[in-house]
Formats: sequence, structure tokens, C-alpha cells
Amino acid sequence: MSAIYLLRRFSTKPPSRFHRNLFFSTFSKESSPPPDLSRTTRTIFTQRFAPSSIWFFPQSKISPNRREFSTSVETNPTDKTFERIHVQSGVIVERIHKKEEEEEETVSRVNVETTGERKALREESEAEKEAWRILENAIVRYCGSPVGTVAANDPGDKTPLNYDQVFIRDFVPSALAFLLKGEGDIVRNFLLHTLQLQSWEKTVDCYSPGQGLMPASFKVRTVALDENTTEEVLDPDFGESAIGRVAPVDSGLWWIILLRAYGKITGDFSLQERIDVQTGIKLIMNLCLADGFDMFPTLLVTDGSCMIDRRMGIHGHPLEIQSLFYSALRCSREMLSVNDSSKNLVRAINNRLSALSFHIREYYWVDIKKINEIYRYKTEEYSTDATNKFNIYPEQIPPWLMDWIPEQGGYLLGNLQPAHMDFRFFSLGNFWSIVSSLGTPKQNEAILNLMEAKWDDIIGNMPLKICYPALEYDDWRIITGSDPKNTPWSYHNSGSWPTLLWQFTLACMKMGRPELAEKALALAEKRLMADRWPEYYDTRSGKFIGKQSRLYQTWTVAGFLTSKLLLANPEMASLLFWEEDYELLDICACGLRKSDRKKCSRVAAKTQILVR
Repeated sequence: MSAIYLLRRFSTKPPSRFHRNLFFSTFSKESSPPPDLSRTTRTIFTQRFAPSSIWFFPQSKISPNRREFSTSVETNPTDKTFERIHVQSGVIVERIHKKEEEEEETVSRVNVETTGERKALREESEAEKEAWRILENAIVRYCGSPVGTVAANDPGDKTPLNYDQVFIRDFVPSALAFLLKGEGDIVRNFLLHTLQLQSWEKTVDCYSPGQGLMPASFKVRTVALDENTTEEVLDPDFGESAIGRVAPVDSGLWWIILLRAYGKITGDFSLQERIDVQTGIKLIMNLCLADGFDMFPTLLVTDGSCMIDRRMGIHGHPLEIQSLFYSALRCSREMLSVNDSSKNLVRAINNRLSALSFHIREYYWVDIKKINEIYRYKTEEYSTDATNKFNIYPEQIPPWLMDWIPEQGGYLLGNLQPAHMDFRFFSLGNFWSIVSSLGTPKQNEAILNLMEAKWDDIIGNMPLKICYPALEYDDWRIITGSDPKNTPWSYHNSGSWPTLLWQFTLACMKMGRPELAEKALALAEKRLMADRWPEYYDTRSGKFIGKQSRLYQTWTVAGFLTSKLLLANPEMASLLFWEEDYELLDICACGLRKSDRKKCSRVAAKTQILVR
């Protein structure tokens, strides 16, 4: 079957798996592209193929038990021997000449070289030098090229479990450290290879994850082809081997966030313009924006679907996922090429951004004023004008919160569902809400005020508590199922995680308060090197290394390095966060404009006044 026939065959609908394999087998038999398939035709074919996330000429192999084919990584983007052609619906609409390519490459080269020079001018501490050695030793190579870093690289650990894999979530601080140092190749390779692993067939038992799901992690394995020949393959994990067998919701969101960061820091935007990468973004967004029974703009997920990958009572609409979702929506809107095939998706993204920002700002925010309002709630309200929209019972306010919340400060709730408010403070969700401007400017400032006022509780001897406070006694037994790893003040149950430093640093820098990040970083630097870079710390004050903590944890190392580099390069840090989008605030999807009882909080955000 010729390639031209395949092009015509799938011009109007996605191919079946049989024809996808047939298409790849057709190409694999030839050492060079088929003569009847020109470059322009290949581009058209790729665009028609976009819904199935297929592209051309395999170089890397995926584990046989996952895929029967794989996808290629584009040749060096600095290659000046050809011109790029943009094609829409079979018509050449734009030709980008070599001169423009060279200008883009010059900008990218200047950004990378300038960052590297600034890094070299700053004297590194012994802890930084050791951290770089550990990070470089953690690099994983595939077919000779760097593609990521292992989760932990403790030479004394004889049972690494899945810590010898490359996790999408864990690699993000490593990627930022490499980018800020001026080393972008490993990040580019990581983004393209993980894109190849994106789900589009059954992987978990007999059920199929949604098309576009990104794996939690992958491992490079060597398999034997015959007695004398072996080859490397990528073996992804979509949750089959995870605790609780939960598919990761945050992997695709982190992938989109990292893709934007790569372009911003390196100046190389050609990666996000590729058809396969555009398709990958669309698949993730379509998966997240799919219609369902849930009527809230937040993402409905189960326990174990994010950094907290064990049962910890975060099922429902946890703040961590919502803040990452909001960031990924903003990234996607920024990176997607708007054309006939994407305009509906872009419109859906704008609508979701509007609804999500209102929902989180209005219903997740808690300060002393809001607690007093909840304390006086009436229940069983059935009208559309109800104040207590989620039927929250005042008795849910925990006793610890009444005395803990400061006069000047507040935070975003950990979770919100009908008749349920999770009043725990979750660090990652609150920090990323600041970074992405999910919260209003006043809310973002109040979160850092809370951090400063409750420094001993959230920072203590080792930054930073993953959440506060810990679940204890009956709450621990019922909510965690008596999890022996998540005992009070350990691991995910209010343990201290140094990797959160980089996100705290970015939030502080955005709000013009880097001194808070510097103070926390100084605490960490005193101990991390001596303690051999643990995964997490235990006890209420974070004094002890976690009882099951892995040593030489890569994202502990990378979080420390990234924090250092961000503070040393504030202009680079500014590329990684978002300012308030006032145009977005004009898109009202909340329905409050129809009522005279209350004004939409978007108007309040413009004047930095939070309306209640």
C-alpha cells in the first residue's frame, strides 16, 4: 500500500490501529523517505493525522508490551540546510526563510550563553558543587542522548523500587536547573520522548485511560533481539505499577508547563510549534476539558493522582491539581497555534480559565473573615441565591484553625466538595496559585503573610511542610486507612519536603519578597549536604530525616539548585510566572451578573479588592 494511498485513506478520519502500524511498517522498510511522499505531503499527512498524535520516521523504540511502533525526534533545530514550510489544509500559507531561522537561533544562543555566564560569575558553595555532581550522575541516557534524571541515586540502596525511573513530575526542577545553567538539550529530549509515550491504547488492566494521558514515569530497558543483538526501549508506567494503581493526572499538566518554560528560557519556540507537539497539547487539553457528570470547573480526581500519591483524603477537587490545571490552561492558550482546527479548543480554554479562576478565588479562599462567615452559615438552603452554596456545616471548622489563622493572612483550601471543606494548608497548591495568578493579588500577598506569621509551623527546621497540620488519631486511621508510611508528621502526612523550595522561591520572587525564600534556603543549605540530600523530613518541626526517606533524592538536589539559580537570575525567574490577566477577568462565566445580590469577583480583582 503506497504512502499516497494512506494519505487519501485518512484525509477525513483518524486511522485504526491496524493502519497506523501499516503506515509505520511501510516507512520502516525503506532507508530513506518514499519517493512518492514529498516533504509538503508529509506535512499535510501529519496535520490530517493530528487527532491520533502520529508523526514520522521512528528512531526510538518503546517497550514491546506498550507499543508496536514509536515516533521520531526532530533533527537538530540549528540545521540551516532547509526552509520551514507551514501548511494548512494542504495550502502553503507561510514560508520562513533561513535568515529568520538564523535570527531566532541567535536570540536563543544569547539567552543560553548569558545565563551560563551569570552562573559562572557567581561563586558556588560546596553544597552547590556537590549538588551539581549528584544531579549530573543522575542523568539517564537513551541511545546515547540524555533524556531525564532518575528519582533517586543512592549507591547504598539495594532495593530502589521505582526510584530508578524518570518521573515527569520529579524531572521538572531538574529541567529548570539545567535550563537556567544553559543546558537545554536534555530538556528538549525529555519533552519529545515523553510525548512519544502519550497514551492512545489500553494500558491499565482492561480499561483504557483517556487519549492523551501522560505516563507517571518511564524507564530505559535493554531487550535482546537475538543471541547477539540488543536494543534500548522506553518502558512507560501509566499507573500499572503505582501504589493503588492510580493514573497520574498531573503528569500532562507538568509536561505543558515545562514545555512553555523551555521556550521562555532558551528562546527556542520552534519546539512548541511542531505539529506533533501541538497535537500533544491538544490531546492533554481535550482530556482535561472532556464533558462529564461533574458540574464544577475544577478537575475531579481520585486520591493518589498527584505528588501525594497515596490515600490522604484529597480525592475530589484538590487544590494542587486545580492550580496546575490553571497553569496548563494558560500555557496552552499561549502556545497553541490558532487555526480552524484549534479555535474551538482555544475558546473552551478561555471559558474554563474564567470559570476556574472565579470558582477558586470565591469558594476556596479562607481568612479570619471567611471563617467567621462559615461559622454563622445557615444550612439546607435550596435557592439559587443561597449563601452557603455547598451546604457546609459550621461544625466542620476544626478547633485548631480558630486560633491558628492570623489576623493578616489567609490561604486557599485544600479541597472543596458538597458538605466538605478540607481546611488543611497545602503548600504546593498555594505556591502555584501565586505563580500562576490563580489567586487575586491580595490573596497572593495574604498567603505569603500567612507563611511569615506561621513560619515555625510550615518551615520549622527544614522547609517545607507538604501540608499542615497532620492527620492524627482517628482521622489518620479513617482517612489514610492506617497507612504506616503516612504516620502523623511524616511523608505526605505533613512531612517536610525540600523540593518545594523552588516553588516557594518562585512565588516569593513574583510577589517581590525574595528575602523569605532566601531565609528558607539558608535553613536548608545548613543540613541538606550533611544529611545526604534526603527525600523528606519527619516530625512537627522537621528535625529528623524521614524514617523511609531515600537519600540522594534527585528532586531534593534539583529544588535546592533551582532556588539558588532563580534568586541569582531574577530576570529568568520572571519568565516562569504569570501576571494577572485582566482581559480574562472580563469573560464572566459565573452567572453573578444576573443577580443584584452580589458582584462578580473579577471586578474586585481589577482593583485588588476581594469582594465578599
